[in-house]
Amino acid sequence: MAALVLFCAALLAASALHKATARERLAGAAARLAGVGPVPGQLLLILAGTLELVAAACLVAAPLRMVGALIAALVWSAYALALARRRGESLDCGCDLAARTKPVTTALVLRAAGLAALAGIIALFPAAPFTLDAPFAAAGLLALYLGASELIAIPTAYWRTA
Repeated sequence: MAALVLFCAALLAASALHKATARERLAGAAARLAGVGPVPGQLLLILAGTLELVAAACLVAAPLRMVGALIAALVWSAYALALARRRGESLDCGCDLAARTKPVTTALVLRAAGLAALAGIIALFPAAPFTLDAPFAAAGLLALYLGASELIAIPTAYWRTA
């Protein structure tokens, strides 16, 4: 369980850092996803990044792990709902490190919903101590997650039509 906690914390922290470094692009993406103007989009971006950073910090502190998991579940559920509202549209949702317009597919919605479910599972289980292998397992999970994100971003993969 410790590896899953570290995976979620790393993903949340990386996402918050991504929001801080690519503010202009991601503020526009947040505005399009939420269906609001540019200024509320910037505020939503700041709110999401702050919540992600707080959730990541809480996840790595054993007494606050449940709080962090609940915040993460809330953030990822909000992403899943926003993506579900835009399913079928083509836009840069800000879900990837690369700026690219792509269709909002069911896979993107399920990815965010799956992360919310994972955070919910973490909230239900008692805090397990971190072991020496947990960071390596978390790094492996993060690599698999990023690889799967790249596969989802392929516009017309040959294996999708088979």
